[in-house]
Amino acid sequence: MEKINPFITNGYVSAEYFCDRIAETEMLTRYVVNGNNVALISPRRLGKTGLIEHCFHQKCIKDKYYTFLIDIYATKNLQEFVFELGKGILNGLKSQGRKAWDLFLSCLSSLRTSISFDFAGSPSWNLEMGDIKTPGITLDEIFYYLAQADKPCLVSIDEFQVIAKYPEKNVEAMLRTHIQHCTNAKFIYAGSQRHMMGEIFTSPARPFYQSTAVMELHPIDMQIYTEFIKKHFLASKKNITEETVHKVYKYFEGVTWYIQFVANSLYTMTAANETCTVDKVDVAIENILSQLNFTYSSLLYQLPPKQKEVLMAICKEEKAKEITSSKFLRTYKLTASSVQGAIKGLLDKDFVTCELGEYRVYDKFFEIWLMNLLK
Repeated sequence: MEKINPFITNGYVSAEYFCDRIAETEMLTRYVVNGNNVALISPRRLGKTGLIEHCFHQKCIKDKYYTFLIDIYATKNLQEFVFELGKGILNGLKSQGRKAWDLFLSCLSSLRTSISFDFAGSPSWNLEMGDIKTPGITLDEIFYYLAQADKPCLVSIDEFQVIAKYPEKNVEAMLRTHIQHCTNAKFIYAGSQRHMMGEIFTSPARPFYQSTAVMELHPIDMQIYTEFIKKHFLASKKNITEETVHKVYKYFEGVTWYIQFVANSLYTMTAANETCTVDKVDVAIENILSQLNFTYSSLLYQLPPKQKEVLMAICKEEKAKEITSSKFLRTYKLTASSVQGAIKGLLDKDFVTCELGEYRVYDKFFEIWLMNLLK
């Protein structure tokens, strides 16, 4: 059997391929098993979801809890939230046997006629969004199940800050009320936009104020990551220099997903009994960009002209501040009104991120690809 590439770029495989996060795993596990809800905050691609899955695989959780991973990043309203929540819970229960998912389905009176079964007799969540005609009622039913489940439940909701953008004005209050009265379930609210998560959980005027423990995730220490990468190379009779790992780490500022992606490529490029040296890093990145070329070309083509101009300006700056200042406008031949209109669209589409007044291209590979265009 061919050995798996140890640098996983999608999902969680096992503790063997999970780098460090020992203190964070202990802290998050301790919070939830002791009855706390947790807001987990960090930039995207730093490994929040991987950490949560790693916690869910700890013996003290795996054997005693039902665990559910819900991603609401693409949701736009309460109906879509309820759809993803129900789908995530049903998918999480499928492997637990008929007794587990039978109870869940029996609680979903509003959707029972829409649930179908596959050839093996397992329930399949192939509903249409329109099947959820009364999202408030379906949400009541889902929380009724969580309260009645035969094991305590842990529910992770990824990109939780998007609920603040829903058109319905009472979503936070509605969820807070349900969660407050659901003693059989604890929640992990994972979010990547610090200011929005901060407003939800630390503003006295908001329903979730002081209702959770708050954890921030930071990059893994460079030396720990270096040892992790070297260990997996050596396990396959390959070598990699510390200089090579350090270059990747510093280039991507310790962000887990990019390091994993480049390490995955370097591992593939290195034969047994060979040493991966620093000169291979640029080759690995070029290979990755060539795979992404069609996607990035399409994204750029679809952008309105003004958004494209502002995106390119931010890319040139790398870390852009005061983007409506006369200096920025003069340098890139822009107007304040065009920048203000464009930046809203770029932020909404996640082309650009803003932390503490600093604008950056969100996807580092996209940023490198754009910089190559500008050369």
